[in-house]
Amino acid sequence: MSNPEFQRLLRCDADEVRRRLPGTGPDAAGITKLITRLDDESLVRALANLGGHDLDGLDAAFGAIDNTRPTVILAYTVKGYGLPMQGHPQNHSALLTGNQISQLADRVGADVDDPWRPPPAGSLAAELCRETAQRLRREEVSLVPPQTLPLDLGRTPTSTKATTQAALGRTLLDLSRQAPDVARRIVTVSPDVSSSTNLGGWVNKVGVWSATERTNWFADDRETILHWREKPSGQHIELGIAEVNLVGLIGELGAAWSRWGQPLLPIGVLYDPFVERALEPWSYGIYAGGQSILVGTPSGVTLAPEGGAHQSIKTPSIGIEQPGCVTYEPAFVIDTEWTLLASLGRLGKPDGTSAYLRLSTRPIDQGLAAVPVDPAAREIRRRQVVAGAYALRRADDPAVTLAVMGALVPEALAAADRLDQSGIRADVICITSPDLLYRAVRARQGQDPADHWILDEVFPADRATPLVTILDGHPHSLAFLATINQVPTTALRVTRFGQSGSLDEVYRYHHLDTESIVGAALDLVD
Repeated sequence: MSNPEFQRLLRCDADEVRRRLPGTGPDAAGITKLITRLDDESLVRALANLGGHDLDGLDAAFGAIDNTRPTVILAYTVKGYGLPMQGHPQNHSALLTGNQISQLADRVGADVDDPWRPPPAGSLAAELCRETAQRLRREEVSLVPPQTLPLDLGRTPTSTKATTQAALGRTLLDLSRQAPDVARRIVTVSPDVSSSTNLGGWVNKVGVWSATERTNWFADDRETILHWREKPSGQHIELGIAEVNLVGLIGELGAAWSRWGQPLLPIGVLYDPFVERALEPWSYGIYAGGQSILVGTPSGVTLAPEGGAHQSIKTPSIGIEQPGCVTYEPAFVIDTEWTLLASLGRLGKPDGTSAYLRLSTRPIDQGLAAVPVDPAAREIRRRQVVAGAYALRRADDPAVTLAVMGALVPEALAAADRLDQSGIRADVICITSPDLLYRAVRARQGQDPADHWILDEVFPADRATPLVTILDGHPHSLAFLATINQVPTTALRVTRFGQSGSLDEVYRYHHLDTESIVGAALDLVD
């Protein structure tokens, strides 16, 4: 008998079962004789009782598992067992009627008006509940106080070129020296890309986790830069090409604070387009209380030579839209350091949140960051970076504002220079977190309980001008910025799969080059 035929029998009354069940095969007479011995109620009940709800049987099966080999337990059950909709092909979203709920309550000895009434004292049900509660009870977890995390490691970028991706590994190394108590709680995880995402120095420093110490057969190879030392104290885990496993792991590591009172600081690093591949399990991990940092790098069409397969488009908005997560896309090394430290500081506590950092492999002149020398002004810049944006360049009497995020900052600054030569002054705003800026907009509208001071500092009403937004991703990630001061806007962006080529060619193809930015600004101010 096929499964659909059996499920259909579950929907039949006793008379219909007696007619259908024997069938027309050679055993029909024997089956007919067998079922004539059963009354109608017993027949219907026996047909549906497959034993799949035999908890003692399941317990015995689990107890007999040989842990040295893979084991599968098949429990053939009836969906909706014992309910009026049992076995119905459309019962996935079916609900009981009021009368059906009352009948069910009478059958199991419950009270519809008092659904949480405990079983009678001394009954088997009450004893089972007591024993189960005792078995499941655990000591209240005492949370280890979080270690003091530095807000600023004190480095100042020079005029040399560097990438935000490289800044990730360097910041982790600096943290291991300046705050070793914090660094020893960091666990990095990657899917076979630890070297290509600049984690090599960190891996060399902390080692690779293994249940037992293993021989590094390349230790004497002078051409091997990455030292793969596997040991129980290692803080890096390499998974192979398994992004879904990665986010499942960092979710579990990120829940250690609530389960054992020991906060861990997990950082998962993967190519940015594959954030989409791992999004659903990562989102579920956040929902379940697992606090982690996901780093997507390289990102965008800025990874020009590798073509469309590795060029992300939608990920900036994914960071904005993911609950329980703060997203950043820094442009400079110092921005990466500050946002990473801020993200680490939000992990491992009851009111903590996860983070998503979108980094780039494009080397950028770090002198363009123009980090203030004065300590007080530097701290103001750091606070603004962590809050979502800062003014990279202010002009006298600006006619247009260029709001740029991530790797496209050099093009925005070059466009501002070109506009200035034409007598058109431009403010340049560096966006580090569209996520936090959108929350600030909502807070100003009275919709969200968040701060909105960053809007007044970076987008003051007295400097409101037409706005050009520029990012290596989909335009709606920054398009909302025009609502801050209700100004005309043009959104430069990526809306189709990338093309392989030089960086200049790819930027020009997507209208992200300096000429396109200048043209968009001129269209707004004319």
